[in-house]
Amino acid sequence: MMTLIIGGSGSGKSAYAEDYLSDISKNSRKYYLATMQAFDMEGRMKIEKHRKMRNGKGFHTIEQPMDIDTALNEMEEPKESAALLECISNLTANEMFSGEQAKDSREVTEKIVNGVKQLKEKLNHLVIVSNNVFEDGIRYDETTMEYIKAMGMINERLAAMADQVIEVVVGIPVAVKKGN
Repeated sequence: MMTLIIGGSGSGKSAYAEDYLSDISKNSRKYYLATMQAFDMEGRMKIEKHRKMRNGKGFHTIEQPMDIDTALNEMEEPKESAALLECISNLTANEMFSGEQAKDSREVTEKIVNGVKQLKEKLNHLVIVSNNVFEDGIRYDETTMEYIKAMGMINERLAAMADQVIEVVVGIPVAVKKGN
């Protein structure tokens, strides 16, 4: 089963996703697929905040800023496991901007969607956190717009693949697509 949890920055989606996965995974082994890379103090503080949020919840953290499907190599019995992928926006940025030149949005979209398909096929439960895009109505530089385009395509494809989609608005989960 795959659930996409989406929301704006600071909406409470990460805390909700952790609790949600804990509730549905019962006695399964739980993995936290951490995609954020810290490049400055703000990034390190955000990572530390998320570590504290999941402290004591039984997650086994796998630092996986790129090539998300390779996290399967570090999992014991994936078919009996649940994973929280936190989050698509960081993964997209890492994949897109890892080289000297930004990669094409379609190339990045395909790589991430194919990686998520691998996770979905092998895991018992997969919960994915992503950010809403296109909400501020601002036109950015070409590179940023390419990133936003990739995020939009990825979110759309993941929503189609997901058994359910939940948007978190001011800490309140709203079912957008209901599963069984």
